[in-house]
Amino acid sequence: MRIRIGTRASALARTQTATIATALQARGHETETLAIRTAGDKDRSRAFADIGAPGLFVREIEDALQSQRIDLAVHSYKDLPSDLPQDLTIAAVPERADPADRLIVRPMAHDSSADPLPLAAGARVGTASARRAALLGNLRPDLCIETLRGNVPTRLKRLKQRDFDAIVLAAAGLDRLAGSAYLGESESVSTKGLVDLRLDPELFTPAPTQGALALQIRATDEDLAAVLADLHDQEASAPLTAERKMLALVDGGCQLPFGAWCRRRPGGGFLLDAVIEKEGALRRVRCAGDDPLELAARAWEALRNAARDSP
Repeated sequence: MRIRIGTRASALARTQTATIATALQARGHETETLAIRTAGDKDRSRAFADIGAPGLFVREIEDALQSQRIDLAVHSYKDLPSDLPQDLTIAAVPERADPADRLIVRPMAHDSSADPLPLAAGARVGTASARRAALLGNLRPDLCIETLRGNVPTRLKRLKQRDFDAIVLAAAGLDRLAGSAYLGESESVSTKGLVDLRLDPELFTPAPTQGALALQIRATDEDLAAVLADLHDQEASAPLTAERKMLALVDGGCQLPFGAWCRRRPGGGFLLDAVIEKEGALRRVRCAGDDPLELAARAWEALRNAARDSP
């Protein structure tokens, strides 16, 4: 089968897509990749919440699917809003990478004695994520949170240029870009000379489905769905279902400071952490259960009760 694959034009997106294309080629399929610029790629200066509604990084790619210019879209799952077009479907979710965030710090701004984040007092931290800004501000109210957009190499470059004392990046993105053939000659994702710390997801709650990829196709394309079924990771599917349900219940996308992380418990069932900021206050809940959808509903109700009970 010949499969036309659509993706964002960034080095990270193309690197992620290349792993899917390689997997399909290994199964005897021919692939062609089309890089598509999205609204989120065109505006590189403002925070996500200032640009517009959810779907900043997917609308143009979904349009290409619907107009049959491509057959398959490879998305970072966290870019997909909770409300998807009815004529499109997520056919597979491959194995999830590390869902955590990483704190990258210039050595002069690193303070190992500071708790809960090892940053010097008043450190300037760059991010464009409302969730990351809310968590940083809650854990360390003394920090100066400033907007930082751009791809991973650009953000690391600005940190090394001392525009910021620290930045927060997705662990999965850093891991996937290491050694990527799609980085430009002057681009680097090396953190050599910097302090590189993985933030515990139990403390620094990730974005829903962070670290996961979503393979999206037209809902009527049954032949391609059958091909992609071989790439689907059932082990990761249920926890991601809980996180996506939480996103649908919150229905805020990039504009709302919200995080959710679900994982399997060793003894069976699931554990779900969720965090949301409303009216300047951060609320956290943790719920355990056996059914991902029911678990998400209980976590959402607990967040709503926490908001009602707060002063």
